[in-house]
Amino acid sequence: MTTNSYMTHLECSKCGTVHDADTLQQLCRECAAPLLVRYDLQAAAAHLKKEDLLTRPASLWRYKELLPVREEQNIVSFGEGMTPIYTAPRSGAQAGVPNLYIKDEGILPTGTFKARGAAVGVSKALEVGVKTLGMPTNGNAGGAWALYAARAGIQSYIVMPENAPTITRNETAISGADLFLVNGVISDAGKIVGKAVAENGWYDASTLKEPYRIEGKKTMGYEIAEQFNWDVPDVILYPTGGGVGLIAIYKALLELQEMGWIGDKMPRLVSVQASGCAPIVKAWQEGKKESEFWPDSETIAFGVNVPKALGDFLVLEAVYSTNGCAIAIDDADTLRAQQTLANLDGAFICPEGASLYAAVEQLKRQGWLKAEEKVLMLNTGAGLKYPNTVQINPPLLQPGDDLLQ
Repeated sequence: MTTNSYMTHLECSKCGTVHDADTLQQLCRECAAPLLVRYDLQAAAAHLKKEDLLTRPASLWRYKELLPVREEQNIVSFGEGMTPIYTAPRSGAQAGVPNLYIKDEGILPTGTFKARGAAVGVSKALEVGVKTLGMPTNGNAGGAWALYAARAGIQSYIVMPENAPTITRNETAISGADLFLVNGVISDAGKIVGKAVAENGWYDASTLKEPYRIEGKKTMGYEIAEQFNWDVPDVILYPTGGGVGLIAIYKALLELQEMGWIGDKMPRLVSVQASGCAPIVKAWQEGKKESEFWPDSETIAFGVNVPKALGDFLVLEAVYSTNGCAIAIDDADTLRAQQTLANLDGAFICPEGASLYAAVEQLKRQGWLKAEEKVLMLNTGAGLKYPNTVQINPPLLQPGDDLLQ
């Protein structure tokens, strides 16, 4: 059965060269920049209505006409999508932003937002005949792509830094993927994968080196609009490593505007990085369109430890175009924010997501955020995947001891 996808072509994000959307593609053949999927949005708007969504399953595939998979038989899914948005009233009040919301991607299959990109990326890879893929990762993307690839019958080769979280290493290995560790950072893993891809003819599933991961992640933007009843929040904060999530949300909002599903209001987008790895923040502070490589990067928020993102210019474009900003957070503030959100509102989220609350605190103190604004934080993963961020030493009782003595 067809999905009735309105996809028309792929377009280079830099030079605009058009590429076929239904054959295996990687980067632009003219300038080696990332490719973006384009749709006939006018035709989509004429035939697809918001009301049509009300009877559809609560997964990202409810937007199938605006996704790149042509045939439903090629969809590889664990039911991912439509994650909840809930308030954080006590944390928000403490920060001076009472209308504070969290969209919790930690409840997705594999425990992070990476499931979205893997679902659509692997589905399209299956549709165009991919048999083997390779990718570098800081952990979560590798785990997600390995598990979705296993479900699709695609072999995967995954390379991640040796200090990647143990849970994501195990997640990748148990899927049957060929897992390798590198004594270095994700850029070192990327060089190894690039060489193997060139030598063996594998599909390169690296961030933005295939066009379809971003399409899965853009459904966060669709969901935000739908969950806010098509009246988008004033500010959206997103933790930024490779930057695909922020790029994707911006792409989704632009598509919804073109279809007439939301108005002219565009949320101000905030790119949040770690002080130990903040190339995009530095570029934004200097008014540049691209970032420079960040040497000796290190942060407890391992998912954003990306010294140089291939799509940095797209992240910066999204920030500039929405009158947003970029901000770096110290690890100590991230860990404090993680504890605050759990203590005050019962939200045990990943360190990358927790850094957003520290950013909210700072931006409110600076006057950049206003008390009356609706502010949405994207929690990208479950706190349970990062046990090393929580240190406890509870008292040891003996049988028969009194609890409060």
